[in-house]
Amino acid sequence: MSYPELSPQEVLAAGPAASGVNDRPWLVRWDRSGDDAVDLVRRLLPPALDFHTSGTTGPSECWRRTREQLWEEAGMLAALLRPHRPEAVLSFAPPRHVYGALATLLVPVRLGLPVWYRPHFFGAMPPPPGGRWAVIAVPWSFSALRRKRPWVDARESLAVLHSTAMLPSAAAGFVQEAGRERVSVTEVFGSTETGGIAWRRWGPDDPRWNLFDDVELDLDPGGSDDPVSPADPVAPADPAGRDVPLTVRSPRLAARPGLAPLDRWQTDDLVQPCGARRFRFSGRRGRLVKINGRRVDLGALERSLRDVVDCADLACVPVADELSGEHLELYVVPPPGGSLDRARVRALVAARDLTAQPRQVHVVDRIDRSGAGLPRRILPTLPADAGAAT
Repeated sequence: MSYPELSPQEVLAAGPAASGVNDRPWLVRWDRSGDDAVDLVRRLLPPALDFHTSGTTGPSECWRRTREQLWEEAGMLAALLRPHRPEAVLSFAPPRHVYGALATLLVPVRLGLPVWYRPHFFGAMPPPPGGRWAVIAVPWSFSALRRKRPWVDARESLAVLHSTAMLPSAAAGFVQEAGRERVSVTEVFGSTETGGIAWRRWGPDDPRWNLFDDVELDLDPGGSDDPVSPADPVAPADPAGRDVPLTVRSPRLAARPGLAPLDRWQTDDLVQPCGARRFRFSGRRGRLVKINGRRVDLGALERSLRDVVDCADLACVPVADELSGEHLELYVVPPPGGSLDRARVRALVAARDLTAQPRQVHVVDRIDRSGAGLPRRILPTLPADAGAAT
């Protein structure tokens, strides 16, 4: 893999959605653009840019962000990396998604650093020098970096910025192998509709999330007629009653084309507020998982599988995944007086045109469910065995 150099003008004029900017590796030397960088962004990026959600049971939705919103947020992300004094940027995040547009295209402008874009799991890493690097990561990046230990070991330090899904289990292994004194991981919590909501420095003790300065929690979402996300089945709150839907206000909320920007947005997440500016993440409200950047509705997937699997009950359960960050596994209860063969179930599922295939199939005696019919939280949410069928 080589990294052809593109000029700042070429990459900005092509735009975040261009295949040549997303599907092939490249290098842009923002360290040589000087004071012209900000002017280039304002001249070559359109006043508004459209980004699309992956969709769940329905079609993908288009959300519009202004150039000023993106530029402001890129500055916030750059501020998370700047204390680490990076000298170069390696990015794995495709610019067609809002996180990639921010972190791959605009954060290097904000930092005034050269950026190497690597869209594929396999291939060569950027050439020397060593020094201090910022890494714009997506879930599979950590497994790719673990395969490139000589390159990693030659860097003085790596400041990793991660978003798009929950942190994969490979991240902890990567940090341990490369050394905590040399590697830091900063996570960003957000969505296409909201942009970045909060951030935290990763640690094994599940640290709290800190709101970005221009974001506020709305703890009384029922008190306004402003638009929010469509109602989804809500998972039961914890026994102490601390879980609330994550609803936020921010000047960076997106707009549907032709409509005014949102005043607030209720996400698909449940959180436990910790004062006015911090929270703990509790789980997904609508049982959504994001696999390789695509959101999957577990309820819709279960309904589809019931059409092909003769069983007494089944459930799709989210699991952590080393490569994609999140995945799902299928639990199936045999019909009364009958039996089920895992290989047969896998074959039936594989023949179905699904948004995602379960990583593993388990045949179990029963599935415990809440009063609302949802699988209880006691079902596994831990990484499955390596080498599971996909």
